Amino acid sequence: MVSFYGSLSTELYDIDKYIGKTFGDVEYYSERLEGVKGKILEPAVGNGRILIPLLHKGLNIEGFDLSDDMLRLCKKNCAERELSPNLYSLNMCNFSLEQKYEAIIIPTGSFLLLHQREDSLKALKCFYDHLEDGGRLIVDTFLPESFEKGYVSTRILKNQDGDSITLEEVLVDVDYINQFTITHNKYQKWQNTKLIDTELEVFPLKWYGVEEFRAILQDIGFKDVTISADYEYNKYPTDGSEVFTYEAIKK
Repeated sequence: MVSFYGSLSTELYDIDKYIGKTFGDVEYYSERLEGVKGKILEPAVGNGRILIPLLHKGLNIEGFDLSDDMLRLCKKNCAERELSPNLYSLNMCNFSLEQKYEAIIIPTGSFLLLHQREDSLKALKCFYDHLEDGGRLIVDTFLPESFEKGYVSTRILKNQDGDSITLEEVLVDVDYINQFTITHNKYQKWQNTKLIDTELEVFPLKWYGVEEFRAILQDIGFKDVTISADYEYNKYPTDGSEVFTYEAIKK
């Protein structure tokens, strides 16, 4: 079956990006949110890798995800640590919550999954509308690893039961006009030499120019947009391999 962050994808994600693992992002978001007293929202919360450390710091954070498998995993990871944040099944493009937030965060490039321009603009408008006046949006973006159609990468990881999960990623399309790539991901789960599960995933990923995304945020209505590279605050990007983090204030 074709899915998007289905059960195998979610299982591999939790092995590869387990709670406690950081790329510098956990520390960065902890530092940038220090002193926030109001509510924080994390769309596309995933397995809770960012959410859980922020909860442990005493921050009032909740989240949502579109993937039911990811949401179940996040709830499980939280429950194992005796945490019970509000977690919702929602879409970044059109969510509606009654409360306003002092900060909204979208780490790890999850925003780039919205590869259609109209969807990304709807999401940014939703973020803006759900922020308090003076509230902050913090969002990561990055550039594709490759623009070469046919590019293949393969990984093999083992779960706690000793089963192997293989992931083959094939870049099948690059849309230079609309700035997104399409990758076909094939997951296979092996028990010894027996194939016990397979999952196919169509994985879109959008990219933005560094200043292009600043201009989009400003068009939405955000002000005082700060751009940082590789989780060093206010360090302007100098290399296409860096993670770009935008922090913007609602007027």
